[in-house]
Amino acid sequence: MPLTQYPGRVQVFKQVLAPRPPELVTHEGYEWLCVLAGRLRLVLGARDFTLRPGEVAEFDTGEPHWFGPADTGDVEILHLFGPRGDQAVVRTGPSTAGPAGPAGSDSPRIPGQPPR
Repeated sequence: MPLTQYPGRVQVFKQVLAPRPPELVTHEGYEWLCVLAGRLRLVLGARDFTLRPGEVAEFDTGEPHWFGPADTGDVEILHLFGPRGDQAVVRTGPSTAGPAGPAGSDSPRIPGQPPR
């Protein structure tokens, strides 16, 4: 089910995937996956991951990849697909600094690095 309709920008889908055999593909773009229910198997090249509800993954689709249910049940995901070069921006504070907020509180923050 498409949740957005903006050609050329990030597209968002809610998907329920049924079991099927893995078949690696490559294409232009960047993807983000968030597991809503079930268990997701994600194959990226030679690496194989199992994600549970609430876990996320992001990757460049130029790398051979496949994703689907990790077992015999369906998996429900939020799937974002964008043009190559788009990447997530992680924020830990408010998205805008207002008069009450400290200066710089809207700066992107990389987990594991000190705030700027």
